[in-house]
Amino acid sequence: MKEIRKKYSNADITVIWEPHICIHSAICFRGLPDVFNPSELPWVKMDGSTTGKIIVQVKKCPSGALSYYEGTDENKQLNTMEKIIVNVTENGPILIQGEVVIKKPDGSEDLKSKVTALCRCGGSNNKPYCDGTHRKNGFEG
Repeated sequence: MKEIRKKYSNADITVIWEPHICIHSAICFRGLPDVFNPSELPWVKMDGSTTGKIIVQVKKCPSGALSYYEGTDENKQLNTMEKIIVNVTENGPILIQGEVVIKKPDGSEDLKSKVTALCRCGGSNNKPYCDGTHRKNGFEG
C-alpha cells in the first residue's frame, strides 16, 4: 500500500493524516464532524473547530493515522510520548503508543511514533499493520 501523508493546517497546528495506517474507526468523524468529514473534500477542515478541540480529537485516534504538530515545524511535535504502552484491544489490533521500530521479515524497518496498530487477526492486507479487516472477518480475541 502506498504511504501517503496529507497535511492540514490552521494558524496554530498542522494535522497529518496517513491513510495507509488508518483503521477507519470513525472516532474522528463521530467526535468532531465539523472538522473530520469523509464525505467532503478536503475531508479535514481546520476552521471547523478550535485548535484545542482538534488536538483532543486527534489524540483519540486509535491507529495513529492522525497526528499533529505545532505550526509548520514538524520537529516540534506536541504529542510525543515518553513511555511505550501496549494495549491489546478486545476483538481488534494491538495498539502500541510511543516511538518504536518495526522490523519486517525482509529486513526493512519502519520507525513509528504516536500510536501503531498491529494486526492480530491475520487478515490485514497491510501486515504487520491493522487495516480494519478484523471487523469483516469476525475476529474474536
